[in-house]
Amino acid sequence: MFIVHGHDNGTKESVARFVTRLGYEPIILHEQANKGRTIIEKFRDEADSIGFAIVLMSPDDELVSGMKRARQNVILELGFFLGRLGPSNVAALVRGDVETPSDFDGVIYTKVDDSGIWKVLLAKELKAAGYLIDLNKAL
Repeated sequence: MFIVHGHDNGTKESVARFVTRLGYEPIILHEQANKGRTIIEKFRDEADSIGFAIVLMSPDDELVSGMKRARQNVILELGFFLGRLGPSNVAALVRGDVETPSDFDGVIYTKVDDSGIWKVLLAKELKAAGYLIDLNKAL
C-alpha cells in the first residue's frame, strides 16, 4: 500500500505502523532505493506494484487567505492514484482544517485525530476494496 504524505511525519509513521499491523507492507517513496531514477520515474515505478493508496492530507502549506492546504505533491499523487486505481482503491485521510480539491468534492474524507477512529474507518475501506483485514487488529 502506497502512502502519500506531506510534512506530517507523525501521521505518516502512525499510518505505516497501522498498515504493517494489518499485515501489509507500507510503501513510502523516500524509503525506497533511488536506483538512479528521477523522482517522477521512481514514483511511477513504485506505484506500479501497488493496488491501494492512502493519501495523507495535512495542513503543510499556508495560503495568502490563511487557509491551509496539503503539499502540492500530495494533490498531484492523489490525482494520479485516482486515475490509476479508481476511487474505491484510494483513501484520503485528512488531519486538521485543510483545503481539499474541488474536483474531489463529494468524496468522504476520513478525519485523522487522536481518537484513533480513523484506523477502523481505513480498515473498513481496505476490506471493501478486497483486502483481507482482521478488524480486531484495527482497534
